[in-house]
Amino acid sequence: MKKILFICVENSCRSQMAEGWANFLAKSKMEVYSAGSLPSGKVNPLAIEVMKEAGVDISRNYSKGFSDLPIKEFDYTVTLGCADTCPFVPAKKYIDWKIDDPKGKDVEYFRKARDQIKEKVIELLKEI
Repeated sequence: MKKILFICVENSCRSQMAEGWANFLAKSKMEVYSAGSLPSGKVNPLAIEVMKEAGVDISRNYSKGFSDLPIKEFDYTVTLGCADTCPFVPAKKYIDWKIDDPKGKDVEYFRKARDQIKEKVIELLKEI
């Protein structure tokens, strides 16, 4: 089973949405994780809201750092616009998605990020 890690700085918006989409779309065909280099400690309420609108529940997720991950090596590591500020995580393949951070923006900005992330996850799943 492939292991994938989504990374953003706070693990509160983009990487949480990516983890949610991957779990929802992959239907347990891979192990999906997310983490942040400076975890905020909580998932952004607007990220939870816009994912719920799309039928994906991430309300039980929590913001975590790399030391909280149960495994340390992945098949894929995907950074979401933070490649320069996110640390190296062992993986067979590295991908950087240029997704703007919606933190501090309005709900429409979150929806745009959610939809961009969904498209990227669908593309990734075709590759895996």
